[in-house]
Amino acid sequence: MRSAYAHEAVLVMAPDADLGAPGAAITVALCGHWEHQPPCPLAAHHTRAEPASDEVRVRVLFATEPASESLVRQRIDLALAGGEFRGPDGLVTRWRLRTSQPSDITAAEIDHAERLTHT
Repeated sequence: MRSAYAHEAVLVMAPDADLGAPGAAITVALCGHWEHQPPCPLAAHHTRAEPASDEVRVRVLFATEPASESLVRQRIDLALAGGEFRGPDGLVTRWRLRTSQPSDITAAEIDHAERLTHT
């Protein structure tokens, strides 16, 4: 049975950078491609990126088997540590990973996290 988890990271990105690029990189790391048919094979997930001053805060909710939690976190970290993503238009978005760590699911995320466990 899948359980829900949260992971957060802080990136340094140019102000005009594509905020969707880190999420796409995570999806590729978890699913093999940013466009795929559901369900996600390893971990159903949702990524949100929000600019905050000179940083971008990336938050990933995911659901996976408890035995796969560390593998999912490793893949998230590797995708973000890679520091770039080439989009379908060929443009490359770059960033620098400042921090990345597990996080608690917030009260506002509980319903979403629960839905992820059933996908």
